[in-house]
Amino acid sequence: MTAETIAPLPDPGAAPLPRAAHSLVVLGDSTPVGIGDPLPGGGWRGFGPLLLDALGERGTVRYANVSFPGARMACVRSRQLSAALRIRPEVAVLVVGMNDTLRSDFDAAGLDNDYEAVVAALRAVGATVLTVRFHDHSQVFWLPGSLRRALRQRIEELNAVTDAVVTRHRIGCLDLHALPGGYDRATWSADRLHPSELGHRMLARGFGELLAEAGFAVPSPVSLARSGGREVTALHHLVWLLFKGLPWLWRRGRDLVPYAASIAWREWRDGRTDGVNARIDDGETAAPQAV
Repeated sequence: MTAETIAPLPDPGAAPLPRAAHSLVVLGDSTPVGIGDPLPGGGWRGFGPLLLDALGERGTVRYANVSFPGARMACVRSRQLSAALRIRPEVAVLVVGMNDTLRSDFDAAGLDNDYEAVVAALRAVGATVLTVRFHDHSQVFWLPGSLRRALRQRIEELNAVTDAVVTRHRIGCLDLHALPGGYDRATWSADRLHPSELGHRMLARGFGELLAEAGFAVPSPVSLARSGGREVTALHHLVWLLFKGLPWLWRRGRDLVPYAASIAWREWRDGRTDGVNARIDDGETAAPQAV
């Protein structure tokens, strides 16, 4: 009689083993492009390649980044989605919406329609979709009071749309407002709009944690230690402020002025003419934030 090795039956109560991700696609605006995390030889890195490295050895996970600067939710639907679907991604990360909040034609209903279409199409090919809820940008960079309140209200509307889509499709969502260290100065690049290298690393680590919760293997969690990026000095910050930051504030400020004026009118109508009282109502301090 010969000995025979018999494999034990699987434990029905055991948790399933994490599965490897074989394809990752990133969609959205300038943050997924990687702006804020410059490379020494030029160009941008960002959270996409960092998350890619966390999922496996280079070459084992197919990767596509179809994002571009300035993209709005409608752009993702009309110009990025078809390219993303062609690779039938197992994981899709979508970061977009802030450009919508900064435009005078902001439309929450249209935003919801486009958001729904993008996520539904990605889910239809079997992708695990991850997205974000945005933080209060007015806590990161300074804007005049009425513009600050206008932007804050727009972000609240955007987040409400995100919450609805997340609930309908049960997708993963990284809450940037609750992200530890999310409001720290070091998390943001010179423009205060895009994450710094640290900020991109925090995004990549957060997305990796969401994927681990969804059952994916994340063999190399993202480190928060700076590595591989270009050093950004105080001079870089000053040059950006003078040649890009102030012109950007002027352009976007003009786009938000009509909406900000309507908020100012409502505040005046309701008796909130005292600027100090308005700041207290908003939970702000009297001192403006440094830029």
